Amino acid sequence: MSISIGAQDWPHKDYSRVPFRLYHDEALYQREQKNVFRGPVWSVLGLEAEIPKPGDYRLTHVGEESVVYVRDAQGEIRAFVNRCAHRGAEVVRFPAGNAEDFTCIYHAWNYSLAGDLQGVPFRRGANGKGGMPASFDIKQHGLLKLRVTVWNGVIFGSFSGDAEPIEAYLGPLMRDHVGELLSRPIKILGYQRQRVKANWKLYHENIRDAYHGSLLHEFNRTFGMSRLTQVAGGHMDSQHRHSILFQYAGSDSDEEARKAYAENGVQSGNYMTLNDYAMATHTKENPRGISTRIISVFPNAFFHQIYNSLAMRKIRPLGHGEFELVWTLFGYADDDEAMTRHRINQANMVGPAGLISMEDGEALEMVQRSTAPRQDISGVVEMGGVGAIRDLDTRAQEVTIRGFWAYYSRLMGLEREGAER
Repeated sequence: MSISIGAQDWPHKDYSRVPFRLYHDEALYQREQKNVFRGPVWSVLGLEAEIPKPGDYRLTHVGEESVVYVRDAQGEIRAFVNRCAHRGAEVVRFPAGNAEDFTCIYHAWNYSLAGDLQGVPFRRGANGKGGMPASFDIKQHGLLKLRVTVWNGVIFGSFSGDAEPIEAYLGPLMRDHVGELLSRPIKILGYQRQRVKANWKLYHENIRDAYHGSLLHEFNRTFGMSRLTQVAGGHMDSQHRHSILFQYAGSDSDEEARKAYAENGVQSGNYMTLNDYAMATHTKENPRGISTRIISVFPNAFFHQIYNSLAMRKIRPLGHGEFELVWTLFGYADDDEAMTRHRINQANMVGPAGLISMEDGEALEMVQRSTAPRQDISGVVEMGGVGAIRDLDTRAQEVTIRGFWAYYSRLMGLEREGAER
């Protein structure tokens, strides 16, 4: 099956026009599984804090592949595909737990915590008959292993031997900001999970979309959490594969914000009130004073600091028209009880029913539905200017979206000659 889009189909070399076919092409989606998720990248598997003890494990996904990450008896973190080397059944059936080893229920093939095959029932046959051939080498039939590296408590995995060292892959921008969010030991506060009937790349666009934050999300605008009139920006790493949107709440006034939004035809949300304003209270924790950071780590993870709500999100594509998000909410191990309660309270802003985040899923499903009949046209991505893909110190821009498409196109072999990088 050949894909219906090629490098020549980008209308503009600066990715300011995005063909709607990118959200719907099934053959393109299958190529993404190879070039992106099994390509020369590091995918986030999870957090060390999720598997603190030997034998602790969790299930996750890298692209469509079910993957287990586990701490072995020596404390080393391992990762392997959750697919029995015998007949392909899932080996691990629970989302998390603690185990001494793993046994496939289909034919009871047994694997170590490192994913090595260590037991095959009736390997020598029964009553002198049957069994595996003499040439069968148990060492050659372990589970498919991923390369694993741990950075600042984040567990990364890769199917590729060509993925560069993790510090180089992340670059200074991600090491700086993700590193700051994880500069103290963390504790897991809980999980949320949601499914969105839209293409997984639309979520990457949404996370990098600085423009929509106070237009779609009225809660942000009304309570001053994110407004286009505030000191803010969108920055990318040198290859434009990762990005950060940041905001400084309190850097504008309610009066100037209301005036600016009214002049731009945006309805005021002054009718909205809270019985308890604790949810909209920011306790400054970082030396920069940043109130909001939305961080995209290509290809599958996102970190956020929304006031004092901290979380990691992982994306799992479920075909070209659906994806799943897993939200891992965390705080710091030395948080007192009051701060933990505050973080959990502010978690009501995010997730599938969040006072901010719930609109994102609906908006992306609207795009998926409405673009399906006209895959021959393109979306316009010109806010913040066209041409060079660059950092901007404003959220009235979409240049970070163009950065995503520039890197994606190189990885997928869809880069147009002379395209912006």
